[in-house]
Amino acid sequence: MEFYLSAVLLGLCLSSVALGIFISMKIFQIPDITTDGSYTLGAVVTAILLMHHMPVMVAIPVVLIAGAIAGCLTGLIHTKLKIDALLSGILVMTALYSVNLVILGRSNVPLIDISGIFTWLHLSAAASSDSFSELIVSVFVVSVLVAFLSFLLRTDFGIAMRATGNSESMTRALGINNDKMKIMGLAIANALTALGGFLVAQYQSFTDINMGIGIVITGLGSVLIADRLIQWFGIRPIALQLLMVICGSLIFQFVLAITLSLGVDPNLLKLVTALFVLAIVGAPVLGRLRKTA
Repeated sequence: MEFYLSAVLLGLCLSSVALGIFISMKIFQIPDITTDGSYTLGAVVTAILLMHHMPVMVAIPVVLIAGAIAGCLTGLIHTKLKIDALLSGILVMTALYSVNLVILGRSNVPLIDISGIFTWLHLSAAASSDSFSELIVSVFVVSVLVAFLSFLLRTDFGIAMRATGNSESMTRALGINNDKMKIMGLAIANALTALGGFLVAQYQSFTDINMGIGIVITGLGSVLIADRLIQWFGIRPIALQLLMVICGSLIFQFVLAITLSLGVDPNLLKLVTALFVLAIVGAPVLGRLRKTA
């Protein structure tokens, strides 16, 4: 039971990353690889601040700002220098590896016995109660994120963002600055990704310079699962779509947990992750081919 509870907790922590990818990929149709770097950046900034005994309420806005700056850089390179969005993200992600290493000072930093967001609520000294406390905190954080994004995407600004992703020519004709919308959208997306690093670093009690490698696949898999659920159930309200992204993150982590419980070598977990995402993407295509055969 504890094993699957850990999967739920990790899924909730990583749902922030999935929400960020949902904004960049589904709203703006931008394949943002900055995710790998901004996720680690959030964890690195978290480690440094908590090691210097900074309050969590101070660490959260600093982490969000750091992630937003990374997203802004990708957006500026893409919109102002007219470089492909994928290459822009790769450039910033590569640069962030060195930045993260300089900030952290070494490749790995333990965060054991350091007060953080998951120490806000203590029910008892029992391990099961500690996990339940972490679950409550995670659900609270995710609920706040969903409520905030649901509100934001229904404002005039949010509608302009969504319209920019749907039709740039139309929004340009309406006087909307598409470049500004893309930059701000990528800033929000990477701020959410950095927040995911903030949560996971404290949940796992360590920060590693390589922890962001492949995290974009995890987030993308969660978004693709959510996309299938949205299509199957015909979901239109943006709030419910965001909830489906959270469900996608949980389902993704459950699949990985089941894989490990079946005795699959943990060294093959990245391979399993890639194959699972491939299956999600390829299943509809195979279904159409079968119908036309």
